Amino acid sequence: MACALFVSCHGLKSNDADSTRPAEGQPVFSNFEYSGNDKIYDENPLTGGEFYSPILQGCYPDPSITRKGDDYYLVNSSFVMFPGVPIFHSKDLVNWKQIGHVLDRESQLKVGTAGISEGIYAPDIMYNPYNDTFYMITTQIASGIGNMVVKTKDPQKGNWTDPIKLNFGGIDPALFFDDDGKAYVVHNDAPDEGKELYQGHRVIKIWEYDVEKDQIIAGTSKIIVDGGVDITKKPIWIEAPHVYKKNGKYYLMCAEGGTGGNHSEVVFSSTNPMGPYVPAKTNPILSQRHLDKSRPNPVEWAGHADLVQTPEGEWYGVFLAVRPNEKKRVNTGRETFILPVDWSDEWPVFEGGMEPLKPSIHMPKGAKNEMNTGAYFENGNFTFIDKFEGKGLDLRWIALRGPRDKFVVEGKAGLIIKPFEVSIREQKPISALFYRQQHMVFTTEVEMNYTPRSESDLAGITCLQSEAFNYVFGVTKSGNDYYLVLERTEKGSAQVVAKEKLTESGKIRLRVHAEGDNYQFSYASIDSDYKNIGGTVSGDILSTDIAGGFTGSMIGLYSTSANDVKLLH
Repeated sequence: MACALFVSCHGLKSNDADSTRPAEGQPVFSNFEYSGNDKIYDENPLTGGEFYSPILQGCYPDPSITRKGDDYYLVNSSFVMFPGVPIFHSKDLVNWKQIGHVLDRESQLKVGTAGISEGIYAPDIMYNPYNDTFYMITTQIASGIGNMVVKTKDPQKGNWTDPIKLNFGGIDPALFFDDDGKAYVVHNDAPDEGKELYQGHRVIKIWEYDVEKDQIIAGTSKIIVDGGVDITKKPIWIEAPHVYKKNGKYYLMCAEGGTGGNHSEVVFSSTNPMGPYVPAKTNPILSQRHLDKSRPNPVEWAGHADLVQTPEGEWYGVFLAVRPNEKKRVNTGRETFILPVDWSDEWPVFEGGMEPLKPSIHMPKGAKNEMNTGAYFENGNFTFIDKFEGKGLDLRWIALRGPRDKFVVEGKAGLIIKPFEVSIREQKPISALFYRQQHMVFTTEVEMNYTPRSESDLAGITCLQSEAFNYVFGVTKSGNDYYLVLERTEKGSAQVVAKEKLTESGKIRLRVHAEGDNYQFSYASIDSDYKNIGGTVSGDILSTDIAGGFTGSMIGLYSTSANDVKLLH
């Protein structure tokens, strides 16, 4: 059992009062426990020299990786999650620890009215040895910022700069620093006006980049890929480009096929960073789209990759993929996987990347698997416990659209979530703290001490895919009575699935248990057994393929003073 790694969260204020009964309308949460128990890990125990992939389970998509010395750094897309762009550190590509978020200030992240799948897309992290600086370049959607870059000298200390807006369109930018000191930006964009041939037709552009001014050099743009590997086959969504240099040649690696069932990774080469680029005859070099959909334990949607070389000369690639449940639905979202890459010949090849992906792979030279010792970010089957004892929020807890310290107060009695007058269905900052769903089979329990003041008050737990698709399981008031209610929101419309009158307000235990598509919500007093309400409900609305968008399901601790689902007396 691995307990929470408590890392201080700047700005959170401690509440020294150890009240056993909080103020009305302000829930106090304590003793949170998340336990994952997927069958695939029981059936595939690790042997010596192996580690599990995905390395980051749950909604950690669009990975990008870089290295300085023997320090590896990895970032992911975060959309409207606040703080944004989680950043992880490793010494060996096996054991990962979250060290913070790149975008942790309101001056960096302006997503207050964005939909859940807007915000931060496809961050790219790159170390420039010529000025000993780390760069994170990304696209911030729905903020007016667009493509942007931030910098730091030391990712472990954070202190990333405010965004520098970049003067080009499109999405998925990535930096490349050549060994002559020159810099370039590659990105996805639309074809030139009037030249779009079909829906999904995109291009890859490259610009020269001025490191001193942190800006593209006007007039240097060039289209280096039009459509994809073979435009006669109408490939869609060529994106997520990265440039690498090996043995004097330049290699451009991109995702192709869209971030769904047709996803793949392809590669091109050139003798000049500005092209022309020639596709490999071995393309794609990573995909699961051609495999039997009825195979056991399928991993799908593999693509959007980035490569890194170890100090010993080995190559590895991180990429996103999904693990569908028994109904082929995707509730855990797009996760970060890793594979060794064979680059002994001209072209890089993901080892096993065109075969059914296995749950474990061999470790790099010299690595020792310590992921589930409590010192690192756990994977496989594990239990995460957070007692909320006022020691600082674990970095895995995130808010949506705004800072956590606007509504979270830590105290000795637990975590107070001050309610906003905002519903979970609104595209505004909400008073809820989220933990990503990381398994198909999981149980989450939390204790809550809460007395609602009126029908407008509600607090409890939520399973959320977006503002338009979610479950809320919480305590509210109707007349003079207290009720526990289960609400289902689909396409923005909320309905009461079940309700139960409570004899009193105050302390209660809440639990959600999922087995694939089947979710159950239960409650108990502190000393009694759990009682289910609402029976078994479908997790369909928590899946990407039903709800749409790019995020995975999250489990939230939620409080509101704008509850708009009224109960009949």
